[in-house]
Amino acid sequence: MSRTEGRAEKRVRMSVPIELSKLKSPNSAERTVTENVCSFGVRVLARRPVEPNEQLMVSSSNLRTKARVVYCHKVSRDSFAIGLEFREVRVNWFRCTEISA
Repeated sequence: MSRTEGRAEKRVRMSVPIELSKLKSPNSAERTVTENVCSFGVRVLARRPVEPNEQLMVSSSNLRTKARVVYCHKVSRDSFAIGLEFREVRVNWFRCTEISA
């Protein structure tokens, strides 16, 4: 596998409380938790579906950054797995802070 295929970094199972909101309607925020994380992105479970390539705001106690929706899969009747990619920052989830890109 070449460096351009697959993940650049392994994901770590970690549950961090976050809030997701659409950039176009920030009042529609949803509180959820991460399933797995890496400095480049995160997978979360959400109640509402989102479209691939949609931009969301991800917020937690020490983090606020935009993320691009990579995928959104229905996992149950009322739950969706959402893969998010950070483009502006890398995140240190063990400290839950932004680090330089």
